[in-house]
Amino acid sequence: MKKLTLLINIVAYGTMAFLYLPLMAVAFFSVNNTKYGLAWKGFTLDWYLALFQNEVILTAAWNTLILAVISTLVSTVLGTALAIGLDRFPWPRKMNTTFDLVLHLPVIIPDIILAAALVVVFSFLRTFSGLFEPGLFTMIIGHITFQIAFVALVVRSRLVSIGKEVEEAARDLYATTPYLLRRVTLPLLMPGIIAGAMLAFTLSLDDFVISFFTAGPDSITLPLYIFAAVRRVVTPQIHALSTLVLFATIALVIVMERLSQKINKKNVLMEIDN
Repeated sequence: MKKLTLLINIVAYGTMAFLYLPLMAVAFFSVNNTKYGLAWKGFTLDWYLALFQNEVILTAAWNTLILAVISTLVSTVLGTALAIGLDRFPWPRKMNTTFDLVLHLPVIIPDIILAAALVVVFSFLRTFSGLFEPGLFTMIIGHITFQIAFVALVVRSRLVSIGKEVEEAARDLYATTPYLLRRVTLPLLMPGIIAGAMLAFTLSLDDFVISFFTAGPDSITLPLYIFAAVRRVVTPQIHALSTLVLFATIALVIVMERLSQKINKKNVLMEIDN
């Protein structure tokens, strides 16, 4: 038993080291006072200062933020509505199976296939309407396309966990559909909605393939900039940029986790009071 426990601990610590040591190395070299090489030449924050003076990086960061926020808001609303519609409407069994398959397709399909399909669709629409030129608008549509499925799956799992008994009890007390959604369903779904939105936001920040296929010359994002910069040479500014993105993501996860815990505690208190 002790040997098994030791083996499990070794595997666990080894996995953690494999995941986080490269991230720590990036943060380490972001404050290294040397432009090339791996030798330590002293501590400096010059690369971070240069980062905030680089207009190209600032523009890419702004585009990334706009893309992530707008696509997350839209996909969260549509994904939540889709999850409620699929789980609460009495669809026939065959139809429900078909919907499940369609819902899982954007999750399991390779990004390169989805990106190529979006290029074809946008080209077709551009031919007949003159719109949908490659740029931030097409990138937002592309991100929404794959984010909806992730949000819907997370929210639907929350729907399954809370069951239908509370909603049926509200119906027995003559609750109307708007009242049921506003005061019962959505408050209970809020942890799942927040989790789905957080997942969609991080996926948008991290996405490269779909952004690469749908971007225009004036809509570069941070993943696209980092890819182009790394192809030339990895500079300390790239390390600094990657470190900032990492810490921003960690801060977002912590805030969302605290918010989700507060909402869960509030729901529990409401159930106790009822």
